[in-house]
Parts: sequence; C-alpha cells; structure tokens
Amino acid sequence: MKILIVYAHPEPRSFNRALLDTSLRVLKEEGHEVELSDLYAMGFNPVANAADFTERRFPHQLQYDREQKQASQRQGFSDDIQAEIHKLLRCDLLILQFPLWWFSVPAIMKGWIDRVFANGTVYGAGGKRFDQGGLKGRRAMLSFTTGCFPEMMESDGLLGQRDVILWHLHHGTFGYSGLQVLQPFVGWSIQYSDEAQRHAHLEAYAARLRGIAHEDSMPAHTLAEFGPDWRLKPGIEPRTAGHRRADRQETR
Repeated sequence: MKILIVYAHPEPRSFNRALLDTSLRVLKEEGHEVELSDLYAMGFNPVANAADFTERRFPHQLQYDREQKQASQRQGFSDDIQAEIHKLLRCDLLILQFPLWWFSVPAIMKGWIDRVFANGTVYGAGGKRFDQGGLKGRRAMLSFTTGCFPEMMESDGLLGQRDVILWHLHHGTFGYSGLQVLQPFVGWSIQYSDEAQRHAHLEAYAARLRGIAHEDSMPAHTLAEFGPDWRLKPGIEPRTAGHRRADRQETR
C-alpha cells in the first residue's frame, strides 16, 4: 500500500514528531511504501495566490477555484503544488499528522489543503464529490494530539462530541473529495502525560498502524441517498455525526 503522510508541527522534539517517527518505522516494517510531506521543514507556502498558476484563465481578477480547474486540465500549477498533487494521487492512504489547534489543523496544513485539493482534480464538474469525488478509492485518517482529556470530547463534554468537532475535516474535506474516512488516532492531553503515558500512546499508534490495511471506514452517505431537494431521501436513516432526520412540515 502507498501511504502519504502530511505532517505539520514546528518543533522537531515534539510528541507529534515522535508519532510521525513511529508511523514511518512501523509502516515501512509492514512493507508499505511511505511518502512524507513535512510542511514546516519544506517551508511550504500555505497562502493561495496568483503565482500558483503558470498561466491564467482570468488574468485581470483572481478566481482561484476556476484557475485551479484550468490548471488541472493543463498541468498548469506551480511546481510546489504539482509535486504535492502527484503525491496525493499516488497514495492509497492519506494520513494528516498534526496538533489540534482551535478545533482544526494548523494554518500551514489548511493552506496545503486549499492549494492541493484542487478544483478539477479532487472535486468539481460532473458531480465530482463525495462517493464520486476525485479521490474515490482511497482512504484517509487524522492523527493528532490535543491538550484536552478524552472526557472533554464526549457527547456531553465541555468541548462537544469528537466526531462533531472533526466533521469539517472528515466530511467537508475527506468525504467531499471521495476519500473513505478511517477513525482518527488521538494522543490525548500530552502536556499532562508522563513518560509512561506517552509511551503507551506510541505503542497504541504502532499497533493501530500494523492493522491499518484491514480497517473498515466510518459510515458515510452516497450521493444517491439524497433527493433533488439535496436532503436525505425518505427511508434513508442518518448514519454520520453531521446528519439527522429533520421534521418536515407539509406546506399548502
């Protein structure tokens, strides 16, 4: 299996780096082919701008997603974006490795998504989204650390349910692009953990990765399960963290 790990942490002595080193070692031991995009080490530019394209469809006004569409058709991206797109399309499994900041990924990783998950390649015309997205047939997983305790991300916890917090990534980024989503790996409350607890996290991650090729993906809805009103068809029960059956009033 070909695996792409996109890593975002500015400190080389961080626990995130220990998780990354564990994943690189274990996945290679299991016979997988691993590519790494270490965004801080690469000096990856997270800012979308006109220089991202070698030619412009609309030279007088930047319409970024429409320029992405043309660049996808003509291989007209800047070299740094094109290199990351090639990595993305080569992989069978994408792992994003990061510290959870403000309920999301660090800015450098968000910029990687903005620039690399391009219109015309990952999503776009012809209904290229969700189970018909440009990355269909591939899988993805979040691996991240937090400053909070697991009880804080329960359904009645202070921060709210974990899968609701991650909905914008699981559904809005991975799912929309056609990726099948695996359960995340979470390194909980790292700054409040002792050495034994951190070692246990690393061992748990290693064990998880040894079986990653055989994991089932999280429940998701297909495009065919939604009607022309963009809502779940009658008889289709919600099965994700972000969908629920709404009460519909008859209108006269």
